[in-house]
Amino acid sequence: MRKALRWLLALTVLIGTLSTAGAATAAQPAATTGTTDIKEQLLAIPGMSLIEEKPYTGYRYFVLNYTQPVDHRHPSKGTFQQRITVLHKDVSRPTVFYTGGYNVSTTPSRREPTQIVDGNQVSMEYRFFTPSRPAPADWSKLDIWQAASDQHRIFKALKAVYSGNWIATGGSKGGMTATYYERFYPGDMDGVVAYVAPNDVVNNEDSAYDRFFTQVGTTECRDRLNAVQREALVRREPLEKKYAAYAADNGYTFTTVGSLDRAYEAVVLDYVWGFWQYSLLSDCNTIPADAKTATDDEIWNSVDTISGFSFYTDQGLEPYTPYYYQAGTQLGAPTIHFPYIEKKYVTYGYQPPRNFVPRAIPMKFQPSAMRDVDSWVRHNAHHMLYVYGQNDPWGAERFRLGHGAKDSYVFTAPGKNHGANVAGLVADEKALATARILEWAGVASPTVQSNPSAAKPLARYDAKLDVREVEREPMLRP
Repeated sequence: MRKALRWLLALTVLIGTLSTAGAATAAQPAATTGTTDIKEQLLAIPGMSLIEEKPYTGYRYFVLNYTQPVDHRHPSKGTFQQRITVLHKDVSRPTVFYTGGYNVSTTPSRREPTQIVDGNQVSMEYRFFTPSRPAPADWSKLDIWQAASDQHRIFKALKAVYSGNWIATGGSKGGMTATYYERFYPGDMDGVVAYVAPNDVVNNEDSAYDRFFTQVGTTECRDRLNAVQREALVRREPLEKKYAAYAADNGYTFTTVGSLDRAYEAVVLDYVWGFWQYSLLSDCNTIPADAKTATDDEIWNSVDTISGFSFYTDQGLEPYTPYYYQAGTQLGAPTIHFPYIEKKYVTYGYQPPRNFVPRAIPMKFQPSAMRDVDSWVRHNAHHMLYVYGQNDPWGAERFRLGHGAKDSYVFTAPGKNHGANVAGLVADEKALATARILEWAGVASPTVQSNPSAAKPLARYDAKLDVREVEREPMLRP
């Protein structure tokens, strides 16, 4: 049965790839000359329309809509407008294709590979994140192959303008997205740089996360965090009264998750994970040193600062419905345990993604999806770089390379969290990673080609464009 499913998946992907490739080729504009204004070249692409252009010194920055099929296997069955942005440097420079896997920012920014290669950057909003959502929304068309096909069509459309080398990149869900794109369309990109990308191959086997939380940081820091988390459950009654007042004051409701009690526990159980995802070991001094003697307000404020009591409200969950839908249908979600908290204090445990998606949206998990991607990466990775943070929980289940991988790497930035990047690697790995990105982009100098240790970013740091934000996203729970 498992082999049959794999053959079916392979056949479906092949059929979809062929039909989509034809559609993408048809959508390409006629060749343009270097004397034509870049805005004219972009808007000459069939299906491309301008939302706005924003000025930025040294670049042209465009916010655009691109017409995409709702279903790439059946392009005639409706379209939707997908939002993208283009940070234009020069058509002669390489191009970085970025997605965070969520909404796209409409503020000019430059991801790390874009600075390294001094190139253009195309950023894509992931399908079904508003406003890039078909209406009506057929949620069965939200899967990793459809999203990869979105990227494929955008690439094929823009390749006529940006004819140089292309590098795909993204962080967290965006790193996963860049990986899936490479798996389904391995001929498009010249390289992939995936940051802090989780890889939940077997959804119901998550012991790696439990081991991570017994080893991360220091014993003192772990004890502080565990004690605050436990105390928040011990004081459930008075703190839930505070939560009810907070929700009433802000108009928050709990229809999707089911109750204030469920939401409260979900926020509290996020606490330790959230700290390590977004904070550093040095931030442990902000955690109450003695949870038992801390005031209710001190416990509340610590949990709220890290986990956010607004998140599991209907209003907090709604923007992330597409993410939780994918977690519950293909991506998987981690389950961790809390051996330092007595069972009587934990009512629900980590809740599945199904609890965070409105019940009107049907969901069915597809266990073969991540196994397929993992196997492909192990045996076929080519020009792929993975960067993880040593103290990031998401790195507990990561992508790994097998004997079939070529010119591909997995590096870990010491002491870093979910914001780990090439700049945070140890010196020799940083130089090697930078050199390989330059080489894949086709802009490595003869010096760098002969001596990777000489590799440095080609563009100067820009305080506004190059803000190194941690990839923020929900802390998944099963």
